Amino acid sequence: MGSPDIVEMGRRALGRVGAFLPNSPGMAQPSAAGQRDAARRLEQAGYQAVWNNEGVGGRDGLTQLGILLAATERMTFGTAIANIWARPPQTMHAAAAMLADAYPGRVVLGIGVGYPFQAAQVGRDYGRPLTTIREYFAQMTAEQPMAAVPDLSYPRILAANGPRMLELSREIADGAMPILVPPEFTAAARQVLGPDKILVVGLGAAFHDDPGQARAEARRFVSEVVARPGSPYALNLTRLGYPADEISAASDRVVDAIIAWGDPGQVAAVVRKHLDAGADHVRLSTTATEFQAGLTALERLAPALTR
Repeated sequence: MGSPDIVEMGRRALGRVGAFLPNSPGMAQPSAAGQRDAARRLEQAGYQAVWNNEGVGGRDGLTQLGILLAATERMTFGTAIANIWARPPQTMHAAAAMLADAYPGRVVLGIGVGYPFQAAQVGRDYGRPLTTIREYFAQMTAEQPMAAVPDLSYPRILAANGPRMLELSREIADGAMPILVPPEFTAAARQVLGPDKILVVGLGAAFHDDPGQARAEARRFVSEVVARPGSPYALNLTRLGYPADEISAASDRVVDAIIAWGDPGQVAAVVRKHLDAGADHVRLSTTATEFQAGLTALERLAPALTR
């Protein structure tokens, strides 16, 4: 666990709202040059922070961060998330510490336990998620033979969509990152974490000038991502009292609870609800299914979010 100074550094570095580089299962990603261009466009639009993610065996998230940090002047970059099955804990820390040394105050490491199939991809046992992530965090900075372990110089926040993972975030990390949650979950998460941890909330946005089209896209996203069997996001909603049949049907109440949809003002209003509920930072993603469309949506939303 880092120091209070690292927590405050992370809050300052992230600001209130950041953009998630467009990404969804099966979405074609641009070349490295295209990603550099996207980061520069988001920086010019006014975002203080940009987030990426990774799975196992695809794009390497920390290498991508290095490319994007070098391509921009002041923007903070965070992983949402860096997958623990993509690299050993010692390597995760070594890479993040190198980036933080090269770009002080511009790196936030979001870490997640991923899925059992990702552990199987690398021949590992997924185990119990809480035990697995606790051991991973401990090994990141453990003493190593023939290697000087870098000091922690960047915030580590833990992907946490359940109450026990939130409690573990308070214990071992500098903060937590739940995603696709309603504002009432954000308020409860702040109560669990207390005032001295970073709370990043991942919010999806369906942005269209036509409200009917915006809501339809939001409903499609909820049906495909949230309502799928075994979804941790659906489990959160169930804990909060949303009926299973409403979740599976992507009802208006469920869609309105977890997706910001509509014009820039409507999206900004939902962002403010999470900030008012206790989030330090809202990581905004779009429900677009094509990279350039998502990037354009984030640019158009920026004036309402970053002023």
